[in-house]
Formats: sequence, C-alpha cells, structure tokens
Amino acid sequence: MKIKLTDCLRPLMLGALLMGSAAHAEVQSLNKIVAIVDNDVVMKSQLDQRVHEVQQTIAKRGAGQPPVGALEQQVLERLIIESLQLQIGERSGIRITDEELNQAIGTIAQRNNMTVAQFQAALARDGLSYNDARDQVRREMIISRVRQRRVAERIQVSEQEVKNFLASDAGKMQLSEEFRLANILIPTPESANSDAIQTAARKAETVYKQLKQGADFAQMAISQSASDNALEGGEMGWRKAAQLPPPFDRELASLAVGDVMQPVRTPGGFIILKLLEKRGAGAQMRDEIHVRHILIKPSEIRSEAETKLLAERLYERITSGEDFATLAKSFSEDPGSALNGGDLNWIDPNALVPEFREVMARTPQGELSKPFKSPYGWHVLEVLGRRATDSTDQAREQQAMSVLRNRKYDEELQTWLRQIRDEAYVEIKL
Repeated sequence: MKIKLTDCLRPLMLGALLMGSAAHAEVQSLNKIVAIVDNDVVMKSQLDQRVHEVQQTIAKRGAGQPPVGALEQQVLERLIIESLQLQIGERSGIRITDEELNQAIGTIAQRNNMTVAQFQAALARDGLSYNDARDQVRREMIISRVRQRRVAERIQVSEQEVKNFLASDAGKMQLSEEFRLANILIPTPESANSDAIQTAARKAETVYKQLKQGADFAQMAISQSASDNALEGGEMGWRKAAQLPPPFDRELASLAVGDVMQPVRTPGGFIILKLLEKRGAGAQMRDEIHVRHILIKPSEIRSEAETKLLAERLYERITSGEDFATLAKSFSEDPGSALNGGDLNWIDPNALVPEFREVMARTPQGELSKPFKSPYGWHVLEVLGRRATDSTDQAREQQAMSVLRNRKYDEELQTWLRQIRDEAYVEIKL
C-alpha cells in the first residue's frame, strides 16, 4: 500500500492554520508541495528553479519561450520521473562519491573549454547556483546508474543479429550517412480506443502544419511533446537511420536538412522528426606497429635496481650482436610473447599502456629502444614495422553492435519509464 505523505504533513498544516494572522501571512510565503511521488515530494522551489534553468537554455538557443503553463507541466513531469528513478537508486544503495562528482564537474567544464572556476563564474552569470548545479549532476549520475542496472544490463545483441543487420538495407544505409535529429511525440495510451487515436492523430497533424508554416520546432517540442527529450527541444543527437524503426530508416534518406517528416504512428504515439544535420562515413584506417619486446619483472628475489640492471645488460648484448629472439625466449617474463621470441605481432598502439606506447612511437623502425619502465616491469623493445590497416570491417561490426544496442535501449527505456510512472502513486498539487 502506498503511503501518502499528505497524511503525515496534514497535522503540521493544521497547526499552522491555527496560528495568528501575522503568522498566517508568513505561512503563505512558505515553500509549497506541487507533487507527491511515492515516498518523495516535489517542491515549488524545485519546479521554479528547473523552469528557470530551462528558460535560460532556450534563450541561449535563440528560440522563443513557450507558454509558462505548458513549460511547467513538462518540467513537473520530468521531475516526477527523476524522483521515481532517484528513489529506485536510494533503495538500490547507489551512491556518488565527492571524488566522482568532482571528476564529472571537471569533465563538464573541460567540454565547455573552461576551468572549474570559470564554469562556476559562468553559472553565476546565468543566475544559477554552483551547489545546485552539483546537486543536479549528482542526480543525473544516479539516474544514469539506475538505468544502466535496470535497462542497459539486460539488453543482449547476438553475433547473428549483427550479421543480419549488416546484410540488411538498413545496415548498409547506416554506414553511409548519419543524421542529427529532433522529435516531437504526441502520445497515445497503451489501451487507446479509436477516438483517442484519432484525437492524437489530429493533434499531430495540427502540430505538423504549424511547423510547415514556420513554427519553431524546439519550442513546439517543449510545449507539445511527451518525449523524454522534450525539454531539450526534442534534440535526439546523432543517429544512424538504422537505429530508428521503419519507416523512419527509409524516409530519412529523402529528407533535406531542415525538413520535417510527416507524423508517423508508432506504438507509443505519433512521432514527427526534423532533420537538423547530415554527415557521411567513409573507410576507417588504423595505425598498427609490428613490435617485439623483452619484459623483466621485479620480484621477491630480484629488486627494482637489479631488474633495471638486467634489462640494461640484455640491451647491451643485443646491440653487441646477439639475437633478440633467442634472448627473449630465455629471459622475457611476458608469457604471451616469450615463446615467440618476444614478438607481439601487428598491434594497435591504443591497446598498450601509455609508457609502452610512447616509447614505441618515438623508436624508429628497425631500431632498439633503451630499457624503460612500465607498470609491468622493465622493457627493451624493437620496432619491426609500421602500417595503416583498413579496419572498416571491424568498425562496421562495432557500429552495428552499438546501433542495435542503442535501438533496444531506447525502446526498453521508454517502456520502463512508462511502467514505473504507471505503477507509482503520484498526486499533483500544482
């Protein structure tokens, strides 16, 4: 049975009403509850702050502001969904440490070409609190981890699905072009009757006509869309056509940048897409290096200094003419390459630790490096060759895997969000 927090709060509210007139005036200015969400509440101050933040974002994009009432409804629904996910996170024991939060803030500042201090100053100029921003980032990190546990972890993509996808027309299309999209969702209930579907269809057609007549897409998304990204102006980011279910994957090929697609009915409602940008995809080349090495590790019977000294002696023996492969078989403590004379074969430098990669990068082909240290021990390496390899096939498989996972994730996420919203006790008091 759901616990109504209003039952707990009512005695306090009654006591306030019994106070004198001067106190009553003070009560009127107190923060108000605008929604009860299971065992949590959404306060008017939270709603006002988030509305202000969204208005700031809209203003920066240069778009017109939607009606305040429509914006408040969208923001309140977003806060309700956030609250439900945060409560799941709390019950699951998900915590974000201050160190993790500081790293996230630093990353956000870096992406905006700022230091953390500059980021704080930018927030202040926009009338936003740094502490509030930190709190919001923490909330978003918790929500991300909740979604990872409840949605992403149960998504599986088989090798056969990847092969089928790459052989399909949609799979071939996703290799050629990528699209940045925005969407507007006019929802239909899961058990909608024909009247409800026709009502939604008429609304979608009205929105589409307004867009064709020049209405701002982002503003229409904020005021009309029921999609999870409505407050971002419907922005979906970059997607391959194959990430979208039919008929979107076919229709996008014929759209020009700036075009708006006619409403398309989906299980969740009617969707209108706008094509914001296009970009192509070509062959992908990967640098590879053929390298061999000898690894000497410190141990309980060999100190760090003795390990370094042995590596230096092996280096001198090789430069004096002894065979690298023979010494590697005798001395190298890398079990993966010692029996092959230290040969690592052709390898992607990005697969190696930075210390090894950096020495390898500055060692000319056919030459030996001086002994150097990595987290694994002391190395001597020789670069045997360099080449650029066409890794398009491997990249295509990785892209296909990502596309299929994203497609399943998007569908599963929306289903899960609707489920937790339908199962929750929500009382809106706005």
